[in-house]
Amino acid sequence: MPLQSESLRATRIQVTTLGDLLLIAADRYPDSPAVIFPGERITYGQLADRAIVRARALQALGVKPRDHVGLLLPTSFEFIECMFAIALCGAVVVPMNARYKYTELAYVIENGDLVTVITTDRVAEHVNFVERLSQALPGLQEVPDPRLLSVPNAPRLRNLILMGGATAPGFLSQTQFESLSDQSPEERVHEARLRVRLRDIAIMLYTSGTTANPKGCLLTHEALVRNSAALGRYRYALKHEDVFWSPLPIFHIAAILPLCASFDVGGAFATMTHFDAGTALKMLSGERVTATYPCFVTIMSDLIYHPDFAKTDLSRITLMNSNFAVQPPGIAAAMLEAMPHATYVGTFGMTETAGTVTTSRLDDPLEQRIKRLGKPLPGVEVRIFDPHTQREASPGERGEVLVRGYSILEGYYKDPRKTAEALDAAGWYHTGDIGSIDAEGTLMFHGRLKDMLKVGGENVAAAEIEGCLQRHPAVKLAQVVGIPDLRLVEVPAAFVERKPGAEVSAQELVDFCRREIAGFKVPRQVRFITEWPMSASKIQKFRLRDELVRELGV
Repeated sequence: MPLQSESLRATRIQVTTLGDLLLIAADRYPDSPAVIFPGERITYGQLADRAIVRARALQALGVKPRDHVGLLLPTSFEFIECMFAIALCGAVVVPMNARYKYTELAYVIENGDLVTVITTDRVAEHVNFVERLSQALPGLQEVPDPRLLSVPNAPRLRNLILMGGATAPGFLSQTQFESLSDQSPEERVHEARLRVRLRDIAIMLYTSGTTANPKGCLLTHEALVRNSAALGRYRYALKHEDVFWSPLPIFHIAAILPLCASFDVGGAFATMTHFDAGTALKMLSGERVTATYPCFVTIMSDLIYHPDFAKTDLSRITLMNSNFAVQPPGIAAAMLEAMPHATYVGTFGMTETAGTVTTSRLDDPLEQRIKRLGKPLPGVEVRIFDPHTQREASPGERGEVLVRGYSILEGYYKDPRKTAEALDAAGWYHTGDIGSIDAEGTLMFHGRLKDMLKVGGENVAAAEIEGCLQRHPAVKLAQVVGIPDLRLVEVPAAFVERKPGAEVSAQELVDFCRREIAGFKVPRQVRFITEWPMSASKIQKFRLRDELVRELGV
């Protein structure tokens, strides 16, 4: 992978619909691997054929352009096949978080106006999707015809499709579903596909659930496909020969984006159903992976602390989206030592921007790539806005990150109030993130506006305390929340995961912080944790806070 940055003069806007992204790759590389799982793979030709068959079956069920179709599946071939099948019908893909409880599923099905939900009989991470959906949809057991559901709390829902070999009351089995494809000719699929506009909604992603109810984020075909091409083709210089590995859950934008970036150049997308560090290391070596997208701290730390990390051949990896600028310092040192030949990049992005906003250029200096989060992708604008002075911040000054461009969400589904709060009249999306842009135009993330504590009148960034704790040699990961305090209104509390084999007490960490940061920033409570409450890819701090508040009775 040559070290080069995109030239604005050479950059061309090449964008298509999500469905045609697959078909174009299949036309060019029918026999090349499209998706790789440990021990399994599928070619572009096979994937296109399967997606078309599933699209025919969906059309036979009555799925029409602009209908909303839910996917409640783990990362799998079925998810990818069905995602493209829905897009080929001109319908809207609605990935559903596989970790959602039944109340959250009921909310998404009703709020998202889903007409069909595709799920599986596979038990994933101890989650039985049939049981969860049956709980979410009371009365499902009594439905006489699974092709025509009538569920009181989901009036738009017409059917549930159960992939796998099992059957269940109220669900259409995979055999029944696939037999429907004979009732709908392939020509109907292409008629629907060719009517799709680039600014039609391709996907509705529900945000990660760190608020009371998730929001349905509407992204167009242009936003999703063009952003993927801008990232892969013009910033990462991906080629047909590359194997791009991402272990993130497929229902997350940070997995869909690298998948689409790979498909744009006809490369192979490598992934896994559930992240396991040992399996991941074997895959990185055995599948000759050249580019990686681990990006989140929980994944990075599990990789480097795995006993096989030091003996795994990672020499073929030439690109890693590592985000060292926002990782604990030990992670960067370990990766740089293991793969000194790789090009490391930092990235800033979110669901509402169809993924990446800024990322490093491959020819940026190493110091910049590991300590900053890069520059905007071609066609995307970023500014730092000071909410107090109501002006644009100067280089180096902190403020809210605002983003504008082709990749911005169209809005939140059925929520004009939240849409108006997020998108201003000039088209800027207000991210709620604190950032700064230096004199070279590179971005740095400094925390969330909502992740600020007010300790006795002092503003304290949780990220600052977390950074201090993560400098302790025994700390693998730290997360800080604010809890109520009678005198100071709010005080910091820390949750800490120790490094494997390391021992450190809560008091030792408090004493360490007292030596490093001002007294009002020192955590008043420290709790040790081995498993983090997660959304698709983010630690849910509100759950940590709620648990501690209940424990302390404050």
